[in-house]
Amino acid sequence: MRTATITASTASSATAAAAAPTVAHAKAHAKRALLARHHIVAPSLKVADVAAAAVFGAARQRGPIARDAIARVTGLSIATVNRQVTALLDAGVLRERADLAVSGAIGRPRVPVEVNHEPFLTLGLHIGARTTSIVATDLFGRTLDVVETPTPRGTQNAALASLAGSARRYLSRWHRRRPLWVGVAAGGVVDSVSGYLDHPRLGWSEAPVGPVLAETLGLPVSVASHVDAMAGAELLLGVRRPGTQTGTSLYVYARETVGYALSIGGRVHSPASGPGTIAALPVNSELLGGSGQLESTVSDEAVLTAARAQRIIPAEGPASTLTAVLRAARAGHDGARALLNERARVLGEAVALLRDMLNPDDLVVGGQAFTEYPEGMEVLERAFVARSVLPARDIRVTAFGNRVQEAGAGVVSLGGLYADPIAAMRRAQLRRGELVTPGV
Repeated sequence: MRTATITASTASSATAAAAAPTVAHAKAHAKRALLARHHIVAPSLKVADVAAAAVFGAARQRGPIARDAIARVTGLSIATVNRQVTALLDAGVLRERADLAVSGAIGRPRVPVEVNHEPFLTLGLHIGARTTSIVATDLFGRTLDVVETPTPRGTQNAALASLAGSARRYLSRWHRRRPLWVGVAAGGVVDSVSGYLDHPRLGWSEAPVGPVLAETLGLPVSVASHVDAMAGAELLLGVRRPGTQTGTSLYVYARETVGYALSIGGRVHSPASGPGTIAALPVNSELLGGSGQLESTVSDEAVLTAARAQRIIPAEGPASTLTAVLRAARAGHDGARALLNERARVLGEAVALLRDMLNPDDLVVGGQAFTEYPEGMEVLERAFVARSVLPARDIRVTAFGNRVQEAGAGVVSLGGLYADPIAAMRRAQLRRGELVTPGV
């Protein structure tokens, strides 16, 4: 009996062991099938080097432009440029400008081409701790329109359904442009492969942001960390700096949350486990609450709490806002100025610490903590210089000002197109075709 029992147990264990890989394989296959169905695409936040992207980039940045000029600025052969231009014309993202052809020139290669931006748009969503921006962007990366809505509260599923519904209604207004892609920028930890999001401040855990939006809108979706997205906007849509493709750039963000991103060799560095955090970076400010940590010291909420405690603004009501604090500072209120300058000082020291650790070639700051009160930049820069132990380095304020969140969401929606425009158009058209195929 003992032998029989051991034999049966062993057989049972062997059966379970044999079944385990099958179950795991089935789950993995089901997840891959789900992602394929939903068309979740990892964001491309990099300066692309494929031929089609280089040709499209030349037209986007310099167009209308002739093929021989494209060859000069990209370093590609004229034969390669001609092939890529033909493919991009067929894909619909370039158009010819025969009216601008050089007088007396013969043949299509002298006909300039430009981005065919009017028929298309991409949709971006920046999901913030308090508000969500929904933005329509053209193929140049220009904002066509943006609306802000409170980030939905309540259960995770209900919040995602509400966001997807808002995005669907927003897209329904665009009758003359075809949407190609959806880009989402959000705080928390993003799984860019699956489009899932962990966002503790919203109470979201493994929230299927990408799949819900893809299912509702019928478009490919990319999801990125919001600070990575903003760094990507500087890289791809901002003023291109010498050495952008080979050097390093540090981007520091502050508003209600704080964060940083690092671009290396023309690519935003996005760790597989999610971005690092500077929220608990040690700081010192009794005026802003004395929490001892960066995020809870410089956040909008920290400034508001301090302003209410000092009776600079009412404790509640429509006048109890950060806008009111800014207005008071500009009207000469010493207490309001002191709070905003203290925030600038703390941020300057924090930026100096990050710069000293990473020593990037380029240093950029963005977010309303920097841009809504530019009067504080002198204080910030003095604190930066006093705290840093390395040689002097300029701090560059984001090119997007107070619109950096929408720029970040926009570039996530455009990254795939900029990286490989022909493949991106095929994917967008495939998804659209699937939705109109009977029986699907």
